[in-house]
Amino acid sequence: MNNKEVGKNGQISFVLASKVKDYFQLIKFTLSFMVVFSTIVSFLIAPNELHFTRHRLLSVLLLFLGGMLITGSANAINQVIEKDTDAIMKRTSGRPVASGRMSVQEATFFAITAGLSGIVLLWVYFNYQSALIGLFSLLLYGFVYTPLKKVNSIAVLVGAIPGALPCLIGWIAAYGNGTISWSGAWILFGIQFLWQFPHFWAIAWLAHKDYTTAGFKLLPGDKGPSKFTALQTIIYSALMIPFGFLPYFFNIAGLFSLWVLLFCNICMVLFSINLFIKMDLKSARIVMFGSYFYLMIVLLALFANKIEYIN
Repeated sequence: MNNKEVGKNGQISFVLASKVKDYFQLIKFTLSFMVVFSTIVSFLIAPNELHFTRHRLLSVLLLFLGGMLITGSANAINQVIEKDTDAIMKRTSGRPVASGRMSVQEATFFAITAGLSGIVLLWVYFNYQSALIGLFSLLLYGFVYTPLKKVNSIAVLVGAIPGALPCLIGWIAAYGNGTISWSGAWILFGIQFLWQFPHFWAIAWLAHKDYTTAGFKLLPGDKGPSKFTALQTIIYSALMIPFGFLPYFFNIAGLFSLWVLLFCNICMVLFSINLFIKMDLKSARIVMFGSYFYLMIVLLALFANKIEYIN
C-alpha cells in the first residue's frame, strides 16, 4: 500500500468517525441513554417480565434499541426545529445541524426512519400499547414541548410527560400480549414525572443566560433564578416523598427499597432547601447532580428489591 492509499484510507476513516460523532450528538446519546435506562429498569422491575425469562437478554437488547431509536428521533426533531436558537447558544452551537455540518434534510430523514423503526420494533416484539405510547412520547416531545419552550414556562410541565413515559413503556412492554397491571406503571411514571422538576429547574438555573439569549422560558418565575424558583423546587422534591412509599404499599418492591427511596427523597428536599437558602450556582449544581444519582439509585433499588410474582 503506497502513501497515497494510506492517506486516502486515513481521510475516509476521519470522515466516517466525524459522521458517527455527529450522529451521537444528533441523538444526544448521553441523554438518550439515561432515558432508555429508565425504560430497561422499569421493564425488569415489572413482575410479568418473567414472561420473557427465556429470552431476557434479547428482550433487553431489543427494548434498548427501540428506545434509543425513538428517543434519538425525538432529539433529532428537536435539533431540526431549534437549529437557529442552538446556533446562538454557547452550549449548543457545536451541534451538527446548528453548525451546518449536517443538513436539515439528512437530520429529518434520520428522525423519520429511526422513529418509525423504533415504534415498529416495540409493536412487533413487545405489544402495541408500548409502541403507541412511544409514538405519543415522540410527538409530544418533538412537536409540542420543543416549540412551547419559547412561549411559556408551562413547557416544563408538558416536557415532563414524555420525560416520564419511558417508565410506562418499559413496564407495559414487560407484559407482552398478556393482561397488563397498570398500577406499577403509573407509580413509576409518577416518580420520574415529579423528579424532573427539581432536575430540570436546576439545569435551567445554571444555563439561564444561554436560555434567555435563545428566548426560552423555562423557569417558573419571570425574573430568572429566584426564591420562587427555589421554593417550587422544594415543593416538587417534597411531593416525591409520598410517591416513594407507593412501590412498597402496592407490593411492587420490598421494605429495603422503601427506606432507600425515603432517604433519597429527603436528600433531594435538603438539596433544594440549600438552594433556597444560598441562591447560588454551586447549590443549583448540587441539585442537578444529586438528581442524576437519585434516579439511578431509586430505580436500581426498586429492581434489586422487586417482588417476584405473576398477576
